[in-house]
Amino acid sequence: MSWWRKDPEAGLPERVKAAVREQENATERLISWIQLCIVITFGTLYLLSPKPQVDIAPVPWALSVYLVLTVIRVIWSHLGRLPDWSLAVSVFFDMTLLMVLIWSFHIQYMQPASFYLKAPTLLYVFIFIALRALRFDARFVLLAGVVAAIGWGLMIVYVIYYDPFDTMITRDYVAYMTSNSVLLGAEFDKIISILMVTGLIAFAIYRAKNLLVRSVSEQAAATELSRFFAPEIAKRIKGSEDQIRAGTGELRQAAILNLDMRGFTRLAGEAPPDQVMSLLSEYQQRMVPAIQRHGGSIDKFLGDGIMATFGAAEPSETYAADALRALEEAMSIAAAWQEDCKAEDRSCPSVNGAVAAGTILFGAVGDESRLEYTVIGDAVNLSAKLEKHNKDLGVRAICDRESYDRALAQGYQPRSQKKLLEAVPVGGIKDSMGLVVIAP
Repeated sequence: MSWWRKDPEAGLPERVKAAVREQENATERLISWIQLCIVITFGTLYLLSPKPQVDIAPVPWALSVYLVLTVIRVIWSHLGRLPDWSLAVSVFFDMTLLMVLIWSFHIQYMQPASFYLKAPTLLYVFIFIALRALRFDARFVLLAGVVAAIGWGLMIVYVIYYDPFDTMITRDYVAYMTSNSVLLGAEFDKIISILMVTGLIAFAIYRAKNLLVRSVSEQAAATELSRFFAPEIAKRIKGSEDQIRAGTGELRQAAILNLDMRGFTRLAGEAPPDQVMSLLSEYQQRMVPAIQRHGGSIDKFLGDGIMATFGAAEPSETYAADALRALEEAMSIAAAWQEDCKAEDRSCPSVNGAVAAGTILFGAVGDESRLEYTVIGDAVNLSAKLEKHNKDLGVRAICDRESYDRALAQGYQPRSQKKLLEAVPVGGIKDSMGLVVIAP
């Protein structure tokens, strides 16, 4: 497995890779601003600290160069994606500048070369390594650590060979701590620490990158899948504490709304496929928002039929009233749609609708490979039968009297006077029932 080729992204769809790249771009912008804060902090500390009276003062020059380059990096990161080569150069420059800065200390303070090996400024190496970890890309963490280790190794070599007649090497730890002597074991410990920290962070980042890619991939999949579920169902699935299994259900008081285009089947057999699908899309784009505006949840699309529930996915105290409000609005939108079609000299079938309310069973059906939330109960069957009965009555939308009274009790206020029908026989229903015409 190659770390340099970013294997975690292998085989991902381009849209998921684009989402990952957007996360990386946002991270690079964050890193750029953090680097700007670091250089400003360093500059402030330098201005406030006492300074030796020397002719050579490399620190302000180094900080000035770093400030200019960091500002350029901030601007570049906001203009577009930073290429990998620029990030590699940035890592190399960060570490090189830090090492040169540390190296200059012995000149600035007029001390032997070994003087700079005692500088606590080396700790900034770990800041720059950790900074690269924000991108979730182990390659740049490794690059930063390796460059730092090589840089410090060269600094040690420089000290040893700076004065061939006095290498400053000692084996006495006390002499090392209290003078400019060099204890090679201590310096190698620094290199080992840099490499160990780099390796651990790189390994953690590599694992985190896999998690990031999986998370982005699942988020993209969830976003796409949510388009196939009602928002309430998607929320229920996402927030479920336990694995959803078939055969589990809950009794609810809910209302069922059914919509259907009259004559659509005949039209589908006569019109070109593109025209049929375009008409179906127009119909659904008008009906679905009307249903959702009143708290309805789309249970399923049945060809040109739409079945929606109110109070099933999420309990509601106004389920019947919401369903009738949605039905009224759907009928108004359908009538306006037909007028638009006539003005454009094209045919649009009329839309039928019906509502029934009562006790239903809401739950998951299917098997372990394919599950679906659905509703079962007398109200479901009654709503479907009432929708078909519109044609027999010559109206567009009806509701049974019991559901209508329940909606009134829940605060439903009809937009217009409704026609009440007594003792009407309905196909598939044993006893005659009272009906209310919602839309003639």
